[in-house]
Amino acid sequence: MDTMTGDMASPLALFGAKLAGAVGGSVISIAYLLPNGRREAMARFLTGAVTGVVFGGPAGIALGDHLALGGRVGAAELLLIGSAAVSLSAWWALGALQRFAEGLWVRPVRKGRS
Repeated sequence: MDTMTGDMASPLALFGAKLAGAVGGSVISIAYLLPNGRREAMARFLTGAVTGVVFGGPAGIALGDHLALGGRVGAAELLLIGSAAVSLSAWWALGALQRFAEGLWVRPVRKGRS
């Protein structure tokens, strides 16, 4: 139910809001830091779009609670906000996770004593 108007949002409208947020977040992510090539651009776009659609709902609810948006925005807006936030941050989070994982298997270089 849309809390601003009292109207029920259709499932298609809610999915559209998630998709729009996910695509928007992906595009902003690519524009913010340009990829090295087409392959990386496509990987970043798809990663952001998929994670935004999948995790946009819970993220929107969490952000809405954290920012005290209850009663001020509708369900579609919360999904849009959550999907965009997840999509925008997905590539950055995966990059941090990759660096952490690479550090687990790299032996530190020890300097010899002189």
